[in-house]
Amino acid sequence: MVREAWGDEGRGDPFDDALALANNVRGAAAADAPAIRGGDGNSPTAGARTPPTGDPTGSTDPTDPADSTTPEGPPTRSTPTARNPHPTPSTLPWHTARDVAERAVPGPPPPEISTLGEALGRTLAAPLTALTDLPSFDTSAMDGWAVSGPGPWRIDHPAAEAGAGPHPGILAGHAPTEALPDGHAIPIATGARIPSGATAVLRSEHGEVRELSDGVARLYAPRPAPPGQDIRPRGQECRRGDQLLPAGALVTPAVLGLAAAAGYDELTAYPRPRAEILVLGDELLQHGLPQEGRIRDALGPMLSPWLHALGVEAAVPRHLADDADTLYAAVAESTADVVITTGGTASGPVDHVHPTLRRLGAEVLVDGVAVRPGHPMLLARLAPRRHLVGLPGNPLAAVSGLCTLAEPLLRTLAARPPVAPYRLPLAAPVHGHPQDTRLVPVAYRDDERYGLMAAPLHFHGPAMLRGIATADALAVVPPGGAERGVELELLELPWSAGWSAGWTPGSSTGWTAPGAPYAPTGGSV
Repeated sequence: MVREAWGDEGRGDPFDDALALANNVRGAAAADAPAIRGGDGNSPTAGARTPPTGDPTGSTDPTDPADSTTPEGPPTRSTPTARNPHPTPSTLPWHTARDVAERAVPGPPPPEISTLGEALGRTLAAPLTALTDLPSFDTSAMDGWAVSGPGPWRIDHPAAEAGAGPHPGILAGHAPTEALPDGHAIPIATGARIPSGATAVLRSEHGEVRELSDGVARLYAPRPAPPGQDIRPRGQECRRGDQLLPAGALVTPAVLGLAAAAGYDELTAYPRPRAEILVLGDELLQHGLPQEGRIRDALGPMLSPWLHALGVEAAVPRHLADDADTLYAAVAESTADVVITTGGTASGPVDHVHPTLRRLGAEVLVDGVAVRPGHPMLLARLAPRRHLVGLPGNPLAAVSGLCTLAEPLLRTLAARPPVAPYRLPLAAPVHGHPQDTRLVPVAYRDDERYGLMAAPLHFHGPAMLRGIATADALAVVPPGGAERGVELELLELPWSAGWSAGWTPGSSTGWTAPGAPYAPTGGSV
């Protein structure tokens, strides 16, 4: 059995565990709790935090008469106000929150034409149709000799003038002008156009040139060269007009090569979504060692490349002080499709994301998700096609927010199809939260008896990145946990093999199981 408690987030957040176990009294306790920065997963360090107002279990009914404005107090979070005409939703189940994020926009913006160099990572808006036959002429698949008919064959040009070396024959990029007579051979290079009259290519290692007494060189082979040998016929790969890829295909480096070979200089594809990252917190350092109560920013270096892996254009993150007006100005002036903030999503004295959204009149679509770590994440609509994703400040909690809200939203904007869902059995049991979904880092393990399995990793607390840094995926653990051998849904991570190409575990014959999780410093939970 697992010795760690269900809420042991890597021994980094004991308050979160106690808070989750006290779900039945959180709403009443919130009024008496001190206003301390952050919520679960919201501060980059562990410590006491203020529970969010409202029922965190999501049981509040917005239509309940008890959940309304009364003469004795201000309106509750579910009630529209003059400053915020949109009601704030209650905490949502994890799968529901992902669906809301995916459907937050009706679809991607209109496609545009881009050069091949600009199309990498985009999604095709139209099928890729061959503009020419591939290959466009009969070509030699090997270095050797183009031969006509059965051998031996006479070589008309065995050498150039004395001392000039052997005759090069037909080179790639040079079209032969004369037909090859029957019984003759001529040297040819790989990729060169086959001359008229040639019936096969004899590989250089399979032929022998002999100088005969009559001064004529002849080519001999130990066995016959059947017609078509080592010739790539015209149209072998495709014919002009054939569909090579459907609309919706991701433009990978291989797709760029195929498009170029098929005659394309430009592609019609959907533009990449543009994201702006705002890293919030006076306590964050951008350089050097933690000191004097300040800590290093772990999210800034991680978020931009993570978003790039999703096909998103993201500039260098901006670091903002804990100031309400500064945050308001940054969000109001942003022209990005998606603004991503880190930290400040709870209700502490320097948590300014919610007040900023109210000042902007934003529509909050998701305000808290029943997931651990990272339940105080949020999604808001700033304008018809502009959104803000508020990530918790703790690193692993922020990763949870990326996978839960940012990835589905950005995938829709980029017109990327969802990754085909897959499941793997657990290599070890994992305890779950009593009511919430858990996202636990796992590494792929090749078990001799059971095949490919997902091994849960240590160091999975909200403030920890050690586990996720060696993980291949996040396992979606249902409330109550799961035993060894139970198949769980997996969310693959950007650095695991072939995420953007649709790779799934077990599809690569060259895959080897990582050993680190089972070393003395690793191990499953």
